[in-house]
Amino acid sequence: MLTKKQHQLLLFIRDRVSRDGVAPSFDEMKDALNLQSKSGIHRLIMALEERGFLRRLPHRARALEVIKVPDNMVERVPERTHDRNPDRPAGFTPNVITGNFSGAMPGASVKASAPHENVDLPLYGKIAAGTPIEALRNPTEHIGVPGMLLGTGEHYALTIDGDSMIEAGINDGDTVIIKRCDTADNGAIVVALVDNEEATLKRLRRKGETIALEPANKSYETRIFGPDRVKVQGRLVGLLRRY
Repeated sequence: MLTKKQHQLLLFIRDRVSRDGVAPSFDEMKDALNLQSKSGIHRLIMALEERGFLRRLPHRARALEVIKVPDNMVERVPERTHDRNPDRPAGFTPNVITGNFSGAMPGASVKASAPHENVDLPLYGKIAAGTPIEALRNPTEHIGVPGMLLGTGEHYALTIDGDSMIEAGINDGDTVIIKRCDTADNGAIVVALVDNEEATLKRLRRKGETIALEPANKSYETRIFGPDRVKVQGRLVGLLRRY
């Protein structure tokens, strides 16, 4: 059973996809439901996903697919007149070809993003660029990232907590863009999971059977581990900074 806001949002997304062939932006959804922030929209979308009504098509900007609707879904969310496309006649419904992405893992990319588009990536909170922190699990929010920073594959974002990578140009408070992968070349900056408990951003070095997680700050020591203690969770591909 859906709440009133969940019900309204699902109908609003369905109508906009049917009319325009693309889902509304987070700002448009926020305004349509009279919410104060986009975080409220994010929570509603997650709830609809969990209940099987909605699916996010990975690594495509504003790509939402309505899988089903409640049998009693009749309420309509009024749209602002300036949202309408004056070049389309009333009742116009575009032809939409829906891809089958059932085999893709959540958040996986199926094609490169257009450079001029923003892509909403899950922001998984803070990761230590210093002392490792508890492994990250659920995204706290989403962040819009220029498509030019992304290629194919699954990506996510993390906020840096610490200064151990400052000599690599990664400062405390920066947001890093990570391409999900389970291996990386020597010298790559990676998200490393240590002992399945601690996640940290470091430069990866391999020598024989050992793995070194190397900081980019002389105040910190390189940590050496056996091969079974470290798992690569992703590779750094971009960075966002606010001044």
